[in-house]
Amino acid sequence: MSHQEEFEKMAEDVKKVKTKPSDQELLDLYGLYKQSMVGDVNIGQPGMFDMKGKAKWNAWDSRKGMSKDDAMSAYITMAKEIISKSGM
Repeated sequence: MSHQEEFEKMAEDVKKVKTKPSDQELLDLYGLYKQSMVGDVNIGQPGMFDMKGKAKWNAWDSRKGMSKDDAMSAYITMAKEIISKSGM
């Protein structure tokens, strides 16, 4: 299985866990996923009243400078940890 295929499989599998990951885990996964797919954040920061959008933007922006491949590897590792902790 290629690195890209493993990433795609983990992205699907992590959605099927029995116990919902914590908000922080979800934000970390989101930031790594966006960095893997898009690269550095390329949109403006949401307004101060969009708390959820701002949290997601910050999670993505915190990965600035990380290569897409490194972000993919980190995502795979984190997804595996969440799956083993929460079960499928």
